[in-house]
Amino acid sequence: FFTKDKWKKEWEALEKKEQSFLKKNIQEKESVLKQKLSDKIPDKLEDTLHAAFVKAFEMVFEHGTGIIEKTYRKGQHEQNYQENVSAVEQKKNRKNVKAFARQAGKSKTKNLLISGVEGAGLGILGIGVPDIPIFTAVLLKSIYEIALSYGFEYDTEEEQMFILGIIETSLLRSEKLILSNNWLNTEIDSDLPSMEDKNELLHRAAGQLAEALLYMKFLQGIPIVGVAGGLADSVYLKKITDYADLKYRRRFLRKKLSDESK
Repeated sequence: FFTKDKWKKEWEALEKKEQSFLKKNIQEKESVLKQKLSDKIPDKLEDTLHAAFVKAFEMVFEHGTGIIEKTYRKGQHEQNYQENVSAVEQKKNRKNVKAFARQAGKSKTKNLLISGVEGAGLGILGIGVPDIPIFTAVLLKSIYEIALSYGFEYDTEEEQMFILGIIETSLLRSEKLILSNNWLNTEIDSDLPSMEDKNELLHRAAGQLAEALLYMKFLQGIPIVGVAGGLADSVYLKKITDYADLKYRRRFLRKKLSDESK
């Protein structure tokens, strides 16, 4: 039977994956591209990117979630989740419980392809900053689908703050990454009781995206050459959604362990 001990094995596997993510991303890396472009970046470009991401988040959270939901079948995701729950209840083995992660993985792969095509296409045209609303929409779509794969909604204030916390943390480095990851885990383990001010989280997440994508968005604004910059969209989308998968899986397993203890 798929006992509490087996759930603990899944938890231990998750912890290993999380430590692997932290180890891979904790070090500050000075890229060759950054070294070559540092004196060519306009002084106000990062501020422009920051403002563009803030506006994109606000637009989606206030008016755009319904539009994004038209790009995927929410009902099908919810049905898949319920079918996976039923399968675990009927036959409690590791293969069935991994179905939740497999479903999330399918969504991530599909959205990475969308992001890569979109970013490269706009890069050919030399479109950089105007790409941000599209990138933000694809990013949030990806996270929404991951959330649904593990049985969570995403359209309440609390869940939006959780998503912003995921985005910000996934792009941090050094001690800041460790501290923010620990904070998110505490929130998850306490069932999200005290998420911070939404506006502050929104600006912090936008700031991290602006900093991470600064050089690539500058490059993307150059016709033809911008293809390389546009492809960065999928690179950062993968990084953020890999981390989002870890956090939603943690919530999922925490709930299952809690239910088993009752």
